Amino acid sequence: MSAAETKTPVAVEDQAAEKITLSTKDLSAEDRKMLHGIFFHSFNVFAMYCGGARAGASGFMWSIWPAVERFYPKHEDRVDAMTRHSTWYNITSNVGTFCMGLVAAMEKENAEKPDFDTHSIDAVKASLMGPMSGIGDAIFWGVLRVIAASVGMALCADNGTILGPIVFLLIYNIPSWLTRWYMTVLGYRVGSNFITKLYESGLMAVITKLAGILGLLMIGAMTASSVKFSTIVAIPLAEGDPVQIQTYLDTIFKGLVPILYTLGCLKLLKKNVSVNWLIIGTMVIGLALGLLGIE
Repeated sequence: MSAAETKTPVAVEDQAAEKITLSTKDLSAEDRKMLHGIFFHSFNVFAMYCGGARAGASGFMWSIWPAVERFYPKHEDRVDAMTRHSTWYNITSNVGTFCMGLVAAMEKENAEKPDFDTHSIDAVKASLMGPMSGIGDAIFWGVLRVIAASVGMALCADNGTILGPIVFLLIYNIPSWLTRWYMTVLGYRVGSNFITKLYESGLMAVITKLAGILGLLMIGAMTASSVKFSTIVAIPLAEGDPVQIQTYLDTIFKGLVPILYTLGCLKLLKKNVSVNWLIIGTMVIGLALGLLGIE
């Protein structure tokens, strides 16, 4: 038997061992208890919305609490973890448990490794929000909810029976609950199997950097699409048409004022200026500029 033939069965066994499964039978009792806790807590993820600055941060903190409570026996470590997860969070709740399970696995690595980079937790969580929300919204809000409503309304229209709303709830919630549970398990298993290898190989630093770049791209895209600035202010000339300031601003850099204002707000946030003061200041500046003909 050649050397290649002797190595093949070993390679196959290694691949089988690394295969991700959605079963929890081989997990410890503590792991299963923690995953059940995250699953049940996740139903309240958007029960208290923290506004545009933090969105579902409080719900995410509540959802991930079983992992924090398990992996951090010291009070100060729990405070650090809760502070870390008090940032903006918004993923479709049906699939957001994947992120929760993955974060739980990363918190476990952080508790076991003193040199673990906690910024990678925030970066990976932020990088999942856009793609997972797109998938979750399309499947559950765009397809499954419409199908469930169509079937429910058809039953009510034909027979006038109470089965209409019941069937609607069953069609929508059974796949939602199953997805919510298995995504919790999948997220935790993916983290448990691969995060350690990524960290040891140095790829975690690359992923963290890429996730940070993706976050900056999202901020830039949101700024360009949401923050608008235009002015009718012009400089009159003795001869000829007046000089339109907006024309020259667009020539220098399209969207220059919105991006500068956004970066200024970001700098103030880093200096621990309250979000409420930034909102009030923006409203005052907007009203003042509106009176001057600047929108």
